This record gives sequence, C-alpha cells and structure tokens, in this order.
Amino acid sequence: MQVNPVVWFEIYVQDMQRAKKFYETVFGITLEKMPAPTAEMDMEMWAFPSDKETAQTSYGACGMLVKMDGFPSAGCGTLVYFGCQDCAVEASRVVSSGGAIVREKMSIGEHGFIVLASDTEGNMIGLHSM
Repeated sequence: MQVNPVVWFEIYVQDMQRAKKFYETVFGITLEKMPAPTAEMDMEMWAFPSDKETAQTSYGACGMLVKMDGFPSAGCGTLVYFGCQDCAVEASRVVSSGGAIVREKMSIGEHGFIVLASDTEGNMIGLHSM
C-alpha cells in the first residue's frame, strides 16, 4: 500500500449541536453541513474541513459527525487521532467545551505526543503532535 490506508472517518453523535460546538471550539474550525446520501436516509452530517482535491493522495483523512438512528455514540472500539501543532493546546479546550481528558499529554517517543480525551457524546478521541 503506497498511500495512507485511512481515507474516511465518522464520529457518531446523539446531540449534534452539542457535538458540533465541542469540535468547532476544541479545534478552532467550522464544520460544513452535508446533505444525506439519499432522501430516504434520516441523518444529519457535518464535515470537518479538508482539502478535497488532495485528500486521497496526501497524509490524513476526511471525516464528519453523523447523527443517525440505530448508530449510538460512545465506547472506544475505534480511536480517531486528530493532528495538532501542540496537542496540549487543543487539550486545554476539551473540558471547558464539555468533554473530559482521559490521559494527559504524554510522550510516544520518536513519534511525538498524544492526549486521549472524550467528547460530549462519550466518544474517545486522540490528539497527536510532534
């Protein structure tokens, strides 16, 4: 495999406005409203900003928040890591945005640093920086 194997992620939520506010505040971004794939699907989706022209060929993956019946949030079966300049900066906004710090900034040796946090929906996420 010659490209990053992760090409997409979805973070399932129960309260879209609460989750949207959390991610926009922690990362200092604006999520973009996306239409449901079909009219029959009752779902709400908000995409993270991405460079859609080079997303398939460069490092990183696109993704969005999704609210859909039958797909609960919470748990930690899959962990999405968000890239940061200094993960301590984004981590400093987690608690005031309604989330929780699960593991403070820690070294992962030559691979940089990580923080583990939970969002307002109970999903665990990772923050990574070099």
